[in-house]
Amino acid sequence: MKADKKGRLEGKVAVITGAGSGIGRSTAILFAVERAKLVLSDWHAEQLKETLELVLNEGGQAIIQQTNVANEEEVKNLIDLALRNYGVIDIVCNNAGITGSLSTLEEQDEKDWQEVYSVNVLGAVFTTKHVAKHMQERRTGAIVNTSSVAGIRSGAGGNAYSASKAALINFTQTSACDLGAYNVRINAVCPGLIETGMTKAVFDLAREKGKFDKLGSRCELRRYGRPEEVAAAILFLASDEASYITGQALPVDGGNTASLNLPGMKF
Repeated sequence: MKADKKGRLEGKVAVITGAGSGIGRSTAILFAVERAKLVLSDWHAEQLKETLELVLNEGGQAIIQQTNVANEEEVKNLIDLALRNYGVIDIVCNNAGITGSLSTLEEQDEKDWQEVYSVNVLGAVFTTKHVAKHMQERRTGAIVNTSSVAGIRSGAGGNAYSASKAALINFTQTSACDLGAYNVRINAVCPGLIETGMTKAVFDLAREKGKFDKLGSRCELRRYGRPEEVAAAILFLASDEASYITGQALPVDGGNTASLNLPGMKF
């Protein structure tokens, strides 16, 4: 994947969680093309190594560290690693996330909810907490959280997943208010249906049932999205081109949240 315009992140250091696959991997590759220095993390060590190889193939510069973002000490170690190696952190992309259980509400237990919230919400809280002082002192920084259309309206995920993504949008807004006076911007992207490792089960089931052509049909653009399309939105929000944007949740969903899931049905 090559970008038409290169160098938008020249000289900047970016930390990306969940970089082992999907949107996180596409973001890492795009940031490498745009000449950022990268600190990449993921829970899956082998996938993380694969991403590193792809980044290096683009001529990028990166270091990696296996990280469970639900563990605050591991997140702190990740931020410390970035500062030891590069001296500064300009960008943080909180992309790590899990879907959790798709069982019914009656079947879900406390563990189901705790696991999803620990990764999807606390992961972003921990990175923001441990990078905040550094960005405040430098009076600059951009944080981009990967939320979901499931956090905007129901029907795009299970109960715990949807609630966690709504919480992440709210944390994006409250933390943007906390850090705005220091010129630290915090925004979120809200992907719609994107083919990634996390959504593989949905796509596999559609293929099995012969309904693959229906995927994305509830969006105004009548298709599902690609990880690199979300990565492009993340790049914009992380770059200086979005210097006057903070506290926002940007849907990247083919128009899904604009149409009440009824494309073309405007009354």
